[in-house]
Amino acid sequence: MIRFLIDEDMPRSTAKLLREAGFESFDVRDIGLRGAKDDVIYHRAQEENCIIIAGDLGFANTLRYPLGSHPGILIARFPNEMSPDKLNRILIDAIKSVQEDLPGNLTIIEPDKVRIRRR
Repeated sequence: MIRFLIDEDMPRSTAKLLREAGFESFDVRDIGLRGAKDDVIYHRAQEENCIIIAGDLGFANTLRYPLGSHPGILIARFPNEMSPDKLNRILIDAIKSVQEDLPGNLTIIEPDKVRIRRR
């Protein structure tokens, strides 16, 4: 089963809605990682075999986080003015459509496209 670790730059509702969609998911704010640096979140995701979902491009650095060396990284690139409900709906629909391609890869989801950098 795919597991997600949600970074704090994502809406609070994302983890809950992913769980309702059938995915195991954890928000860093709920597991004692509020304010943690990216490397700490990355190592926790490694330990828990979780795909990271983040809104910033820090995790997209493939020199720092090489493809295939992690369970997967998903970057959600949405306009700041987009409502959390709409963001989550687009995000979850995209995840469902590419879930078999997420492990070990870098996936970037935008409102109208999904890009996958494969290992």
